[in-house]
Amino acid sequence: MPKTATEVTDNTQSQFRVTGEIPVPVLINWISVAAAPLLAFFAWRSLDRGDQLTPVLLTLFAALLAGNILIYAISRHAAFHRRAFMVLITTLFTYLAVNAVEDGSAIIWLFAYPPIVFYISEARVGVATCVMGLVGVMLLFSPLANLTQLDVSYSTNFRITMVLALAFEMITCYILDRSRRRSKLGLLALASEFEYAAKHDALTGLANRREALAQLEAEYERYLRNGRPFTVLLADIDLFKNINDTHGHHVGDDLIVLVGNTFLDQCRKVDTVARWGGEEYLVLLAETGTDEAVHIANRIREAIAENAVMVDQKPIACTASIGVASIHGQESIDRLLQRSDEALYLAKTLGRNRVCVHQKQAPV
Repeated sequence: MPKTATEVTDNTQSQFRVTGEIPVPVLINWISVAAAPLLAFFAWRSLDRGDQLTPVLLTLFAALLAGNILIYAISRHAAFHRRAFMVLITTLFTYLAVNAVEDGSAIIWLFAYPPIVFYISEARVGVATCVMGLVGVMLLFSPLANLTQLDVSYSTNFRITMVLALAFEMITCYILDRSRRRSKLGLLALASEFEYAAKHDALTGLANRREALAQLEAEYERYLRNGRPFTVLLADIDLFKNINDTHGHHVGDDLIVLVGNTFLDQCRKVDTVARWGGEEYLVLLAETGTDEAVHIANRIREAIAENAVMVDQKPIACTASIGVASIHGQESIDRLLQRSDEALYLAKTLGRNRVCVHQKQAPV
């Protein structure tokens, strides 16, 4: 599914927090605001020189940059904002160079173009626009300009130095931009790993207790809004200490992983399966009533009993007891978890390898 504007904004803000980079729309706005007084200053200087067209055009460019900021503030359309800015500054720099504004010295502002375009655009766009810009400057400085009456009286030394310096800057910006993008991807990947580690159990890959509680809070808020119940399964591997003592902790770990995978296989994608601690598991069944939850719990229990890990070519199996509790009234999450734990204790007391339901209605 395509991302919404909110999801794109949240993703941009997340990347900014990780990499420390200024978001592109913010950078464009800052540059546009900084350009306004500069354009006004050079428009005023052009008036003093008797140039009638340049002041009007520079003022127009300032107004268009301000308008682009306003349009983005209203629409929040980042792509249009970026493209409009690119067109405006490309046109502006082209005009400064071709019309020899400031007695031809305004062409030096072209050196501001490569770092801007590489930062706010994709790498291939930066390369393409820089190459076209460099070719344009070379044509402007070539004898072909005489045919179009665009020849400006730059010295030969200035032309050579300008072209070489601009080419050097473009190559440098490209190299630095590639390094920046690689570093950004590395930081985002590292942040993603840390985020995953903070939410998942290292042994099983299931959600950890912290993430399970967060999902419970979210589901509880939905329940308070729409009244659709949810159910919690609290499960425990039977006689797990005996397995560890008899076969070793590595076999116990293998069984913990196996049982966790069984939970994942038997549950829906919308459900949350978490390692609650040690050999305990918690399953959050979203929008699920008690009867359906009991059916799911029994299916899981049977699947666990049918699986086994191989030790010296011998299968080592296990069973699990499961307590079931569905949300009632305005009870708290803590109370719901307490009732599921009581149901689990009852399943253990009645002989293990069974599903028990906490039927007692919680106070409203």
